[in-house]
Amino acid sequence: MKRVAIYARYSSSKQREQSIEGQIRVCRAFCMTKDWDVVKVYIDRARSGRNDNRPEFQKMLQDAQQEIFDIVLVYQLDRFARNLFDSRKNEDYLSK
Repeated sequence: MKRVAIYARYSSSKQREQSIEGQIRVCRAFCMTKDWDVVKVYIDRARSGRNDNRPEFQKMLQDAQQEIFDIVLVYQLDRFARNLFDSRKNEDYLSK
């Protein structure tokens, strides 16, 4: 069984907590269809995706070194990163 970390984020204080709840709900439902086990949920509230200087995102990268999950699942790719360079850099890091 695959071990999954869910990463959820919203970027503005104008957005609401329901945004996070919806992202997590959709990701959990997807995991159920695959019979994957959600082992950790990382949430950054009111944090821009323009860079990777986000506390929970950094914690997720640290936890990846401990191999506590096999997959990082996000609702949409822009929740992971807003620019292609950071996205590729962190995808490469996680794949190692």
